[in-house]
Amino acid sequence: MSAIGAPLDRADGRAKITGTARYSAENAFPRLAYGALVLSTIPAGRVERIETDAAQRAPGVLAVYTHENAPYAKQEKDPNEQVWRYLPLLQDDEVRYDRQPVALVVADTYERAIDAASLVRVTYAATGASTDFSRAEPFVSPDAGKGPEVDVRGEPDAALASAAVRVDNVYTTPQVHHNPMEPHATVALWEGDSLTVYDANQGVFPARQRLAYVFDIPVTQVRVVCPFVGGGFGGKGSVWPHTALAAMAARALKRPVKVVLDRPQMFGSCGYRPITEQRVALGADRSGKLVSTIHEVKSNTSMFDLFVEPSSAITRMLYDVPNLRVKQTLVRLNFGTPTFMRAPGESSGSFALESAMDELAYALALDPLELRLRNYAQIDPSQNIPFSSKSLRTCYAVAAERFGWSNRTPAPGSMRAGNELIGWGMATAAYPTNRSKASALVRVAADGSVHAQAGTQDLGTGSYTVFAQVAADGLGVPVERVRFELGDTNMPQTPVSGGSQTAASVGPAVFAAAHDARDKVLALAAADQRSPLRGAAPGDVVVAGGRFSLRSDPSKGETYAEILSRSGGEIEGRADAAPDPETKKQFAMHAFGAQFAEVRIDADTRTIRVTRMVSAFGSGHILNAKTANSQYIGGMTWAIGMALHEATRTDVRTGRVMNATLGEYLVPVNADVPALEAIVVDEDDPHVNPLGVKGIGEIGIVGGAAAIANAVYHATGKRVRDLPIQPDKLL
Repeated sequence: MSAIGAPLDRADGRAKITGTARYSAENAFPRLAYGALVLSTIPAGRVERIETDAAQRAPGVLAVYTHENAPYAKQEKDPNEQVWRYLPLLQDDEVRYDRQPVALVVADTYERAIDAASLVRVTYAATGASTDFSRAEPFVSPDAGKGPEVDVRGEPDAALASAAVRVDNVYTTPQVHHNPMEPHATVALWEGDSLTVYDANQGVFPARQRLAYVFDIPVTQVRVVCPFVGGGFGGKGSVWPHTALAAMAARALKRPVKVVLDRPQMFGSCGYRPITEQRVALGADRSGKLVSTIHEVKSNTSMFDLFVEPSSAITRMLYDVPNLRVKQTLVRLNFGTPTFMRAPGESSGSFALESAMDELAYALALDPLELRLRNYAQIDPSQNIPFSSKSLRTCYAVAAERFGWSNRTPAPGSMRAGNELIGWGMATAAYPTNRSKASALVRVAADGSVHAQAGTQDLGTGSYTVFAQVAADGLGVPVERVRFELGDTNMPQTPVSGGSQTAASVGPAVFAAAHDARDKVLALAAADQRSPLRGAAPGDVVVAGGRFSLRSDPSKGETYAEILSRSGGEIEGRADAAPDPETKKQFAMHAFGAQFAEVRIDADTRTIRVTRMVSAFGSGHILNAKTANSQYIGGMTWAIGMALHEATRTDVRTGRVMNATLGEYLVPVNADVPALEAIVVDEDDPHVNPLGVKGIGEIGIVGGAAAIANAVYHATGKRVRDLPIQPDKLL
């Protein structure tokens, strides 16, 4: 292997910085029309009257669609698909949440569509809405999520009651929204009964399947294209109403239609991380050994769908504790349906669990790192099976050493620099290693150049680059000879880019397809009387630098180009790769990490700055050191936002988001983010997949918010259990 692991520059970097990378909204076609959504201004009720005459008379308007005239589409959830959402597609007059689409105006220019949409007048018959999380009635969901909603081992209540040391507190995380640089955007066009959609999404094949269902046509008549995504983070992992509405209008008008959401509209129908309220109770003996863990999670879903934020998932497996109970409950609110957001469940759950572990460490007068080591799980306690690999002890050791943890003085408020209070905190990170079936093809041309394909996505994570590296090493050619294409349902099928599964799923398929092509080329040479490799078996040959040579005599050999030039054509390799169900039964598969953070807090104003973060991660075989580092520090940046900035503020009287712009919804900017250091711990895992790859896109956020919160407590002696931590909570 010469390409895999190397810190190569992004293959798509030049296209992005020169503007030649085409994002979904940039696709243009003759007679392209533009759609503008009209969104509800109440959270619950019905459209009593909708006046569209003024909009229809406006210059350039082609159509105004409402529940009174919208073409039929299936808006209900397919009962066979657990992750799909109910889509309000103008099929009825019911309003279920604020900013629900109630009309679509289509015009010949974007500006005319926006102007005409402002002329639509809607009168509502409002009904009582549930918008207050604290007052909603909880229920246990039948949707399993990541395990049963109630999971018990041992006698957790009795063990907690008899524990020598106990902590029992409630932690909350707010509703937060994805804010990718690229807004949601769709361009839809029909050719007869066939639909092509250029859509900003994280899964072209799931999108194809959903659109085929909505319009009741075969999946073979739907093509979804998405070569570039300007950030997704889970929010583009599902089909949302605007995509289907664009396709609906395009079909009715018999011309292409583009719908691009503005920033406030992205706070309506496109999902978010739900509110959580989490009780964590820990009991330990005097030595710090956990005897009981109770983690009870309440989160919100919508009135019409079920979505579980599985915050208890990490608690089931992270520490060695004999008595445990986790429980997940939901409340229904008149909000849109929540969805996946970077490390869904693990990020919110780790904040509660790892904050509680810090509180327990102080109650025991024990170093927080030492407490975690005393409760280290050698096997997965939730399944009672070994981990496929686990480098967490090493992560703790190398991150603590690099951070200088041994220099920490334990008393809160004991570390200062002038008027600044200094705090150090740490937490554990863990994220499951997910993998799904994927396919790929690799073509080797007569000149030895390589064209590889898989219909996956690149959310900015580096898929173009890492899969070119994988194909190069699978063939034994220089990576410069490989061109990788993705983002199209006309290519081999792959799963959604979510759950950190893309590299672990698609990588083995690309590698196997490259091997298939390599073996076919070698077979040509072995059967060719003119080849110095005639009669050679695969085990007799070494491939490197684009050249096949005999293992016994490296001077005898020839290149791909020399072999294929005689055959007069290209060779294509194809492969499918899928996880082994038996291996999944034998091993628990996770990536692990340790997060350390330093904060400095002004003693008077209580302004908080994160000044250092050092983290170490054991995440299997790294495909590209440079893009991997970007993923890790990107997650750590998200942790800063989660801990100190992000919160969607909703007026409980109206159900309206009050900070639906980047001027008022806070995210970290450059001044908020210090130099972040992510250390890669080498890890060989032969069980997760043939490449030993674990997903890394999400683990960087896990535990990060807790590490910062724990540092804030160390600096001030004030425990903030409600995110985000802002100065008013420290005064």
